Amino acid sequence: MQLYNTESHRKEQFTPQNTAQVTMYCCGPTVYNYAHIGNMRTYIFEDLLDRTLRLHWPVKHVMNVTDVGHLVSDADDGEDKMELGAAREGKSAWDIAKFYEEKFFADFDALNCTRPTVISRATEHIKEMIALIKTLEEKGYTYRTSDGIYYDTSKFPRYDALVGRSRLEGLKGGARVEMSEEKKNPTDFALWKFSPKDKKRQMEWDSSWGVGFPGWHIECSAMAMKYLGNTLDIHCGGIDHVSVHHTNEIAQSEAATGQRYVRFWVHGEFLVLHAGKMSKSGGTFLTVQSLRDKRYDPLDYRYFCLTAHYRTQLEFTFEGLDSARKSLQTLRRETARAVAEAAGLSLTGKEKDAQAKFQAAMEDDLNAPKALAVVWETLRGGELNAAEKVAFLKFADSILALDMFRAPQEAAAESLPEQVEALLQARAAARQAKDYKKSDELRDQLAAAGYRVKDTPQGQQVEKI
Repeated sequence: MQLYNTESHRKEQFTPQNTAQVTMYCCGPTVYNYAHIGNMRTYIFEDLLDRTLRLHWPVKHVMNVTDVGHLVSDADDGEDKMELGAAREGKSAWDIAKFYEEKFFADFDALNCTRPTVISRATEHIKEMIALIKTLEEKGYTYRTSDGIYYDTSKFPRYDALVGRSRLEGLKGGARVEMSEEKKNPTDFALWKFSPKDKKRQMEWDSSWGVGFPGWHIECSAMAMKYLGNTLDIHCGGIDHVSVHHTNEIAQSEAATGQRYVRFWVHGEFLVLHAGKMSKSGGTFLTVQSLRDKRYDPLDYRYFCLTAHYRTQLEFTFEGLDSARKSLQTLRRETARAVAEAAGLSLTGKEKDAQAKFQAAMEDDLNAPKALAVVWETLRGGELNAAEKVAFLKFADSILALDMFRAPQEAAAESLPEQVEALLQARAAARQAKDYKKSDELRDQLAAAGYRVKDTPQGQQVEKI
């Protein structure tokens, strides 16, 4: 299997350290808000990787949940995103974390992503983080400032391993992080932040350095090494993690253990809108629920993501999503026809050739667009009989996870009049804004138009009265 390694900047042959198990760590959500569909594109590519690896080896897949310590700034200042979420919604930070974690995994499941072997919450691993910081302190990699314990990046020669020397110089010049008066180097980062003296944080813990909370980067290192050992086979995440978060993970992990931290770094590119990348802070983001409210199946979006390689930027448009929905519906109809025609037919082994072609595409750095092309070529070609096509499609769907064998009538949303679609979208917007009076008024208008609407955890469901 070939995987592109961000550290070496090339595709490399992948084999695990131990053939009994692949160890894979994926950076999970910061649960202060809904995950947007750009975030979910990353989890879809990681799921493809997980499923493809399992063709050869068992996989121990660990995903963290960041429920403390992720500040709004890469410069280690500003508020904790969890505390901001709590203030925004008038709830406790703990309640915010629980609510948005549940919402995240509801979307994760709806996209047919395989649940990780271990889901590791930051707040449940403070002891491990403190122990790792103490190790770094004992080895002389830390220093104290008025607001926390910092890592001295000048003491780690491999600090440019992921970003490269020229990019590192840009960071030092202030491209991503600002130089505070107390930092020794612009790229130094917080391992432990002290709680402010003028107010009590909702999430804080005692330590030998004082009451505070962990830095974002130390969380992943501590949890990854607890469950997967000092050297991981694979570490995944979005491309935006390369220059700061993953660079800092390497520095602190390798300084602590003296061993290589990760063998293969695998990163997914952005999903972009016409105006730029999808962003919570910029208010330019769509969620899986947003798509549901517009009558799309979440797997329409999964299909859409499969049409581009995970290492290329993908521009999101509703026209593109419509095309993906149409293709998925057609695929399910063709699959249903193959199933109907397969009765009484036997396998001759020809399907193995199609499976090998499909698998070769996926094992070439997860070339999902090529694998999809193999699916369509095989389905519409005349080389296999219907039973062989069905066997091949079951194999392909175990990786692509598009529910190809779902009954076509379940796959396609019922065509609704434009007026009804508009009312549904307006009602979804009202509910998101918590304008329940307006939501009820729109429900009545839908009823007057002959449609009953019901709210479910999966979104609005509508049926003709």
